[in-house]
Parts: sequence; structure tokens; C-alpha cells
Amino acid sequence: MSEPASPSEIEQGEGGPVGRESEPRREPVFNMPPIVLALIGICVVVHLIRLYWLTEDQDFSLLIRTAFIPIRYSGRFDLDFYAFSSPFTYAFLHGGFAHLAVNMVWLAAFGSPLANRFGALRFSLFFAATGLAAVVLFWAVHPLGQAPLVGASGAISGMMGAAARFGFRIDRSSGKAAFAGAPLPMAAVFRSRGVVTFLAIWMVINLATGLVAFAPGIDSQIAWEAHIGGFVAGFFGLRAFDRRQQADEFMV
Repeated sequence: MSEPASPSEIEQGEGGPVGRESEPRREPVFNMPPIVLALIGICVVVHLIRLYWLTEDQDFSLLIRTAFIPIRYSGRFDLDFYAFSSPFTYAFLHGGFAHLAVNMVWLAAFGSPLANRFGALRFSLFFAATGLAAVVLFWAVHPLGQAPLVGASGAISGMMGAAARFGFRIDRSSGKAAFAGAPLPMAAVFRSRGVVTFLAIWMVINLATGLVAFAPGIDSQIAWEAHIGGFVAGFFGLRAFDRRQQADEFMV
């Protein structure tokens, strides 16, 4: 997946240079905005510190304070500072290098065009809001859960949901930014075969993951509830963060 860039222009006289046709402008594969690089950098640094700097006890203490743990909100415990910060800080923790790498690739792919469109502040708020929506649904399904929830996949799912509102429009040869133009009206989204197919496959995979988790002898570590919560928030909440919106752009 490519992101917007400022391709070089070719000066041509009338009819173009002899023996040379006009070449379409192209974008590099990744042109990550600073805010996306910053989020990736924070996730990587946090993981390296946990792995190579902290002791096992220190890492456990960090996890208890910064991961999202549903039972914290059951009324059995006092709501301290971490009860209010962990629904946001959990996104910067990851369960291993594979978990980190996969999430960072998707963050770069889906986050870059959205950050270019939203701007750094709005994108940061979008990341926080969809990450929060992810843990809200996770908590609703597991109100007494004791397993810590970590990872940025809830917020990244929100980016996928927002991308669906643009119909995944990316044209490398036109010189336009990815996700340029008005988001699709809701009716148009559900008339788009490509978008509907993506939504159906994405939802089925996550629901199937959830059903497998309830099978005897299987302990699923994939927080499908968080994925769905983030996706729905990004899909329906895009309007609140899009700085380019116009009165006639959204027909929800």
C-alpha cells in the first residue's frame, strides 16, 4: 500500500520531448508522516525497553499499570490514575516481536494516508479514540477479565474502518494523495462490491476467531472484540476527525 508523495515533474515542450512520452507521477511505497513515525518509534522503544532493560518484576509492574485489564473496573478496586490512563497506554505495548512487527506494518500502511489527510493532531485523537472504542467493547464482553490487553491493533482496525469509507481509493499514477476527495456516502459504501466484500471477509474472520476462542481446549490470544470495536468506531466516526470535510461530503 502506498502513501502520498511529491513526485518530480518532467518539463516538456509542446508535444513532449522527442522520443519520450509523458510519464505518470508516482508515489514511493511508504512516505510516512512524522506522527506515524513517532507512534511506531514509541511502540518499538517501549518494546525494546521491556525486553532488554527491565527486569521480569519491573516488566510485570509496568504491564499491570499500563495494559488494559477489565477487572480493574469491576468495583473491586480503587480507580487510580492507571485506571484512566491504561485504556490509552495499552496500545503501545506488544506481546512479542511478531505482534509488534505486524501491527507496525499495518500502522504504516493505513495510518500514513489518514495522517496526511487528518493532520497530526486529529490523527492522534483518532488513534486514541478508536483505541478507546476497542477496549470498551473488549470490556463489555469480558467485564471480569483478568488477562491484560495489549497492542495497537484496535486503533489500526479503526484506520481500516476509515479506509473503507474512502473505498480504498489509491491511484499511484495520478499524483493524488491516497484517500483523496470526499469519503463515500454511506449508501455508496454499501453499494461498492469491493468494500462490501472486504467488510464481510474482515468481519467473518474476526467473528470466527471469537467462536474458536470458546472451543474446548483452545485459549485464543487474539482480541477480536477490540478489533471490531476499533473498526466500527473508525468506520462511523470518521467525520469527527476529517479536517477536509465539507457540508456535502458526508451523507451518513
